[in-house]
Amino acid sequence: MKQETIAISYGYEKDNNRTMNVPIYQTTAYEYESIESAARLFNLEEEGNIYTRIGNPTTEIFEKRIARLEGGISALAVASGMASIFYSIANLVKSGDNVIASTKLYGGTITLLTQTLKSFGVSVKYFDVHNAEKLDELIDENTKAIIFESVANPALSVPDFDTITKIADNKKVITICDNTIATPFGCQPLKFGVDIVVHSASKYIVGNGSAIAGVIVESQKAKEKLQNHDYFSKPDESYHGLVYVDKFNAPFIARAKLALLRDFGAVISPFNSWLLIQGLETLSLRIKQHSKSAKKIAKFLQKQGFKVNYPFLKDNENYIYAKKYLKYAGGIVSFEVEDFESAKNIVKNLKLFNLVTNIGDSKSIVTHPASTTHQQLSKEELKKAGVPEGLIRLSIGLENTKDLIEDLKQAIKG
Repeated sequence: MKQETIAISYGYEKDNNRTMNVPIYQTTAYEYESIESAARLFNLEEEGNIYTRIGNPTTEIFEKRIARLEGGISALAVASGMASIFYSIANLVKSGDNVIASTKLYGGTITLLTQTLKSFGVSVKYFDVHNAEKLDELIDENTKAIIFESVANPALSVPDFDTITKIADNKKVITICDNTIATPFGCQPLKFGVDIVVHSASKYIVGNGSAIAGVIVESQKAKEKLQNHDYFSKPDESYHGLVYVDKFNAPFIARAKLALLRDFGAVISPFNSWLLIQGLETLSLRIKQHSKSAKKIAKFLQKQGFKVNYPFLKDNENYIYAKKYLKYAGGIVSFEVEDFESAKNIVKNLKLFNLVTNIGDSKSIVTHPASTTHQQLSKEELKKAGVPEGLIRLSIGLENTKDLIEDLKQAIKG
């Protein structure tokens, strides 16, 4: 089954009502057949619905589809993209451990790693995705994960997947790739050796800015690395000694659901899961158009003399990696102007572009990352993240490209 068909048809078996659209099971709880059945469900001896915090029929259909689209074996939908990143890391680390992260990451991920997780006793080291050989020197016995993005937000760097995954596999370290911008139609990181993929499904997957959501996808190969990890290979006393790698084919997702989602509770609404299902049906068409329009606008901005970030520009440092690993790069374009004041004036003059801290919407969006999404970072951290104060990020929507270019022309002229 091809990706476009999976996105529309996979994982849904019609009930007696034979509804064409997936039903929304908007319920908190489920009635058990008996006390004995309830006990078996809670002890994981029987499959079935327990409580929507750890499972819902609508959500499960979305999970099945996104897992299949990414080439994974299982998926877990959660309340937001940041919840998917937090759960993926929290599923692996304890106090004293460290994570290695790309210098080019979404600002919220950097803040989570450098600030919030620090209070849990977890530290972070950084590496350059284009100089991934350095990972060999950074990994130590307490390194539990390497995290990076398939197309970085907003620097738009594309990683050297082969080098990163080869070193990680040799050292038995789990790799986590945020595939939000490329989507599974633009890149399938699991095929390049990545262990875990995460998405902010609030972006291109839902496609119109109507829902906050995140998702985690596990690869077939992840289980091998988890065989000697304490969380997965030793008994979980909260389930009477259950060992995740022994009981589950997808132990990473199983523990994220049965322990972390159970205890932290960042559960996705069934209605939002339904919105994501609708989004998946048109994602293949949308990401193609977003990418096509973004490339045209990137070329236009380049002709205006700006330094432009877009992976499929031939003179861009990421072009060699984009050609190797990406089918589409998504609709994000960033460009640099002289300083903050220049950026502010251009943003103020735009009429079709909406000043919003989001991406992946059908409507075009402009953001000044240094004052919003990456505002928590110091000037030095901004530089490392590829976010100078004069950087403007555009999320190219589905409007006519000529109209968007005319809007940019008048805004630049002032």
